[in-house]
Amino acid sequence: MPPQDPCGQPTPVDKRFVSCGSGNQLPVPPDTGSARTGVLESGVMKYGFVVPWAREVEFVELARLAEDSGWDLVCTWEPVFGQDPWGQLAAAAVSTARIRLGTLLTPVPARRPWELAAQCGTVDRLSNGRLTLGVGLGAVNANWSSFLPDEGRATRAAQLDEGLAIWSGLLAGQPFAYAGAHWRVEPVTELAPPPPVQQPHPPVWCVGALVPGKERQPSLERAARWQGILPAVVGQEGHSGLTHERFDDLVTRLRGIREGLGLPWEGYDVVVEGDSHGDFGAIHDRPQSWADQGATWWVESWWDLPDSPDGLAELRRRVASGPPQ
Repeated sequence: MPPQDPCGQPTPVDKRFVSCGSGNQLPVPPDTGSARTGVLESGVMKYGFVVPWAREVEFVELARLAEDSGWDLVCTWEPVFGQDPWGQLAAAAVSTARIRLGTLLTPVPARRPWELAAQCGTVDRLSNGRLTLGVGLGAVNANWSSFLPDEGRATRAAQLDEGLAIWSGLLAGQPFAYAGAHWRVEPVTELAPPPPVQQPHPPVWCVGALVPGKERQPSLERAARWQGILPAVVGQEGHSGLTHERFDDLVTRLRGIREGLGLPWEGYDVVVEGDSHGDFGAIHDRPQSWADQGATWWVESWWDLPDSPDGLAELRRRVASGPPQ
């Protein structure tokens, strides 16, 4: 992790934690079975997809269709300014009963972590514990630049760590305090929301990028502390850069990091994004080939579909066809 990351992750023992100075390692976040969603059997895969374009009512309809068609997860995505993903997920939560709901992904550095915690708690309660939060640094695109400066990857990485520390601490309950380089939080003495269903918080899938040839892997270290990884390889544009060879290297390193932190590998989610229908990205082979290497989730990414009636019709067709076999 960046050298200026402050220590600040709450633990189950002391929720009154106030961060120590910069230059220290973040403690390991609580990792309980209730916050994990990965399958336990080796080589068994679960299936989800990201809705690339849809209006709010269409998203809810797609979530219902996905549940009826055998999918395990439906995701939306979060811009700095755009359609509200948390409104979409809340509506889907009360319109479905089984399917998990998530973001792929939420740019935590662009969010106020207490607002994100409140939204996640609401969706988790409405869904009776079916939320998964996908997080990353965020892409500094035109939407981002209309509202926020580009402070560089190191700053966004520190904001991601601090934001997740505050997010998890608030969801774990009061009293909680935090003092970091970017945010300060005091214990909430009134109007605190109820806890989420998943304790101590919904599972977090964090982007973890392998830097080939490097011994230290800060991005993988961050992802290893949470409940799952969205794996990628540094140096690729427009797609994750994963190959089976790189994936083996990444998983081996990740397992070693988890073991070094005293965290179990069993139940940890390894998420591969692919496209079994179209031409988006570079991963189009059988999901089972990735499951054999340790992946637990296959998430369809259909970003090549147009935002049009024809694109929506094709999206409905793919969802109705069910997970890839």
